[in-house]
Amino acid sequence: MIKREKYLSRIRGFYHKDLIKVISGIRRCGKSILLTQIIDELKEQGISEKQIIYINFEDYDYSFIKTGNDFHEYVKDRILINEKNYLFFDEIQVIQEFERVINSLKVKYDTSIFITGSNGKLLSGELATFLAGRYVSFSLYPFSFSELCELKKIDKSKVTDEILYEYMIWGGLPQRFSLESEEQTKTFLRDVYDAIVLRDIIQRAGVKDVELFGRIIEYLVCNPSQLFSPQSMSDYFLSINRKVSKETIYNYLEHITTSLIMSKVSRYDIRGKRILTKLDKYYLTDMGLGRIRNSGFKLEMGALLENVVYNELLSRGYDVYVGKTRNGEIDFVTIKDNLKEYYQVAYYLYDENVIEREFGAFNNVPDNYPKYVLSFDKMDFSRDGIIHKNILDFLLDNKY
Repeated sequence: MIKREKYLSRIRGFYHKDLIKVISGIRRCGKSILLTQIIDELKEQGISEKQIIYINFEDYDYSFIKTGNDFHEYVKDRILINEKNYLFFDEIQVIQEFERVINSLKVKYDTSIFITGSNGKLLSGELATFLAGRYVSFSLYPFSFSELCELKKIDKSKVTDEILYEYMIWGGLPQRFSLESEEQTKTFLRDVYDAIVLRDIIQRAGVKDVELFGRIIEYLVCNPSQLFSPQSMSDYFLSINRKVSKETIYNYLEHITTSLIMSKVSRYDIRGKRILTKLDKYYLTDMGLGRIRNSGFKLEMGALLENVVYNELLSRGYDVYVGKTRNGEIDFVTIKDNLKEYYQVAYYLYDENVIEREFGAFNNVPDNYPKYVLSFDKMDFSRDGIIHKNILDFLLDNKY
């Protein structure tokens, strides 16, 4: 397994601080491995085994811990009183009232606490109330394309379009790379999908109309990179003789994004410099999960590529929005350290009309922040200060 340096580099500065480190990410994206890598680095720094407590709440060995009281008693009995304790709690959301326990351990003992969860609302509710100003959060994603190449030990000069095509279809969940066949990959992805949908959403969130919920996910997967609203989805279902309220759709969309299987991307008014609240886009956190859900999977390469770029930008630590201009749209507006960048994504720049469309999207952007057009083309089409980059070069640029 590779060392996930882009994430470790962000967390290292907090290893010994008493701020709680909260790491969230979709199931099977590598959170447990990341925790073990942090533990290994702590041991290299001289932290002893007895100072470290690690609990993976998906491990049956800890199935006796069901309540906050069970959790507190187990950890309290192992805490060192006169030394700093490093506490690691993996998939903590399964424990009732874990927020109160974390708060108590932080207040009473000398601790550095790391927690992970597969829920986008891990920081909501009581945890946020108890720990306001006392935690830092990090998002973990499946392998990026450059991490895939590192894992497979593919030299940058030997990376081909075909390798990226395979990644665009089957995604980057780490465990799939140890599987030997396409059938094994499908089985693995189907199991992950079922765990997210059946356990994390339908059971825990109490979804009542399972069939409708599945249709909404399929609708999003089959219409990638499109702008949606609860109203437009309600109109779609009405067109197929299914009446669904906007409130129901809104709630189900909320469950989908909370499970981290998809992300909602808001539009950003470039001229007005404000986030718009109507019409959002939804992108898959891992492309392979879309492949499993969409039985009639169409290789809409431009849309798949846009999804890959979106995930890449998130993994680099950007806040990402869909850009709204006076007369059109820009695929992505990114903000990091108060600096903006703009991105257009195209499969190929086939002809002058396509070139004009992609580069012309920036005509109504009245600033001098970097502007990029990304595509599979090898030829450099840069013009008028707008930078064209081959998609492989962009994805292999370890910019974090």
